[in-house]
Amino acid sequence: MNAKVITIANHKGGVGKTTSTASIGAGLAILGKHVLLIDLDAQQNLSFTQTKNEDPETSVYDSLVKDMPLPIVNVRENLDLVPASLELARAEIDMATKIAREGILKSLLEEHLDKYDYVLIDCPPSLGIVTTNALVASDELFIPLTAEALPLKGLTMLDDVVNEVRKRVNPKLEIGAVFFTRFNNRKLNKEVVTMVANRYGDKVLNTKIRENISLAEMPLSGQSIFEYDPKSNGATDYMALVNELIAKNRNR
Repeated sequence: MNAKVITIANHKGGVGKTTSTASIGAGLAILGKHVLLIDLDAQQNLSFTQTKNEDPETSVYDSLVKDMPLPIVNVRENLDLVPASLELARAEIDMATKIAREGILKSLLEEHLDKYDYVLIDCPPSLGIVTTNALVASDELFIPLTAEALPLKGLTMLDDVVNEVRKRVNPKLEIGAVFFTRFNNRKLNKEVVTMVANRYGDKVLNTKIRENISLAEMPLSGQSIFEYDPKSNGATDYMALVNELIAKNRNR
């Protein structure tokens, strides 16, 4: 076992990064894969959905800034978490003077990769040093998008960061998947899907995550979408997405 490390990122907020990280991770775990989730967002939304604990004793901040081991906690069968803390809000400043700061997370992860099939990293809605750490540590970037005009505009900047990381630090990094969340069949949605497909080709997944109230309610429950409302469109769509990702990975 040697984990595939995947960053789920988009510097536009509100596109379902955290919901997607939690749901893809839970779906993979249900299918028997060993998964580690890493929360790099100071808002701690991923950590809260997994543990309901807003104040972990140690967090990924302590690892990135204070050189402590990754604080891995088990949250479900086959599913572990490295929680975030509010201190991550100042990580950009605290890491600024550290040597080889872009590669800290990669170094911390190395001793754990043989324990997991997948590592999923949830990033803040920014392209600073914390997100760069995730990209340097990763094999692939997954980009969740809403099918609206404004989130589309920021893709050029994200592409530029990926190309820069690939050129200078992590040549194996690739965009592994682009997928749509909060999807409906309005005309604008269809037009944006066509534009994104023209840009990313077969990296755009066929599965789309439909607008679904259960996905909005789920975080407060402390459950995955598969536990909270297993018959919902959200559960159906995310499991279809997970199966598509596994099939795509198998065919490479």
